[in-house]
Amino acid sequence: MKSVLPADLAEAVTRLRAAGCVFAEEEATVLAEAAADAAALAGSVRRRAAGEPLEQVVGYADFCGVRVRLGPGVFVPRLRSELLVRLAATHAGPGTVVVDLCCGSGALGLAVRHREPGVELYATDSDPVAVACARDNLGTGVHQGNLFAALPNGLRGRIGVLLANVPYVATRHIPFLPAEARLHEPHTALDGGEDGLDVFRAVVAEAAGWLAPAGVLLSEITGEQIKPATATVRAAGLHAAIHTDDDLEATVVTATRATG
Repeated sequence: MKSVLPADLAEAVTRLRAAGCVFAEEEATVLAEAAADAAALAGSVRRRAAGEPLEQVVGYADFCGVRVRLGPGVFVPRLRSELLVRLAATHAGPGTVVVDLCCGSGALGLAVRHREPGVELYATDSDPVAVACARDNLGTGVHQGNLFAALPNGLRGRIGVLLANVPYVATRHIPFLPAEARLHEPHTALDGGEDGLDVFRAVVAEAAGWLAPAGVLLSEITGEQIKPATATVRAAGLHAAIHTDDDLEATVVTATRATG
C-alpha cells in the first residue's frame, strides 16, 4: 500500500461504491494493501467492480485464524463454516486422521490443523483448479478424484474426523444465489441436486467403511434439510446429531460410527 496515494484510494472507494459495493471503504483498503502500486490497485478495483469475489481478487481469505490462498474459480470459504472447524477440532488430537472431502481451497483442513497441529491430514476434490489451490495451502496429502475414490485405500477404517462440506444448495435455488457465487465459483461446489442432499447421501453411504470406531463425519446443511439429513445418517447405521450456531446462521449434522 506504500505506493498507493490517498487520491488513488479515494478513487477506488468511489468506483466500488458506484458498482454497488456496500462496504466500499473497507474493500478499497483491502485491495490497496494487496496492490503493489496504483496501477495494480486500479486493475483490482475493475475486477471487484465487475463482481469477482474480493477474496479471489486479492488472492486470499482470512478464515478461522488462518490465511487461505485463493485464486479465480475456487470456492471462497464462508464465515459460517467456522462451526464445522470448531466441532471437528473437538474430535481431533495428535495422530487423528482428518480428511477434508470436497476440500476446495483446503480451508477447513488448514484451519483444523492450525488448531490441532498433530493431526494426519488428507484432502480431496474433483476439480483440478481446487486441488492445485489446496496443495498450495496444505502441501502434501491432497488428492484429485471423486469423493472417497481419491483417497489412499489404506485410510479405510482409520478416519477419525471426516469433514465433508459438500455442495448443499438445491438446484432450483442456484439462480437466487449472489452473483459472486453463481458466476465466479464452480457450479459443482454449489449444486447439491433436487433437495441439495445428493452429494451428502453419496458420502454417508460410504462413510461407515472409512470411519474409525467412534469416527465422526461432519457436514454443513440448511435448517430445512435437518430431517432428511438425519434420516439418511440413521439409515446408514450411524448416530446422527445436529449442531447450530445462531450467530453464524450455521447448521451442521454429524454422523458418528459406533465404537464397536
